[in-house]
This record gives sequence, structure tokens and C-alpha cells, in this order.
Amino acid sequence: RLVKVDGKVRTDATYPAGFMDVVSIEKTNEHFRLLYDVKGRYVLHRITPEEAKFKLVHVKHVTQGLKGVPFCVTHDGRTIRYPDPLIKVNDSVKVDLDTGKIIDFIKFE
Repeated sequence: RLVKVDGKVRTDATYPAGFMDVVSIEKTNEHFRLLYDVKGRYVLHRITPEEAKFKLVHVKHVTQGLKGVPFCVTHDGRTIRYPDPLIKVNDSVKVDLDTGKIIDFIKFE
């Protein structure tokens, strides 16, 4: 119960953490973000506690669900309901890890 991935306690040693995931160790008050190095390997990048509160995700699908509810699906499998109508596929979205809501988005150009 010492390691958190994206703000949730993970006890499974084989939990599949992926790109841009935030890994927090509360006992030592350390926060890391999983990124790629120049050779394509995962590397832990130390971040501040303020940076550990959000995550950048890539939008894969934007569709409408039941009863016309719009939602978007991100690269890490998150489904976010009622996104901004300006958010399209391939945009990057800044997601608050506590609430799961969209804070900001960056258009793909």
C-alpha cells in the first residue's frame, strides 16, 4: 500500500503502468512520471507534487453514447463524459487525477 499509480493504490507488482502515468511513493514524498528516453525505453522522471496532480492524455475517439451523451476515449483507456465540443481526435487533454475531469486541452495541428 505504499505505491500509487495515477493517485490510486496499486498492490499488484505486475500492474501495467504506461506512458505519462504518475507514480507516487507517499512514504518518501516522491513523485515520478513515466516517459520515454531517446531509445524508446521507459524512464522515471522526477516531478513536483503540483505536477503529480494532473496527467496529459491523447484523445483516441470522440463519439456519442446512450441518449446522445458525448464522450471521449483516451490513450490509457479513460472515458471522459461531456468533453468540450472543440476537442477532437488526436488532441491532447490535461486531466485532473483527483476528479478525472478535463482541465485544459491542446489542439493537434
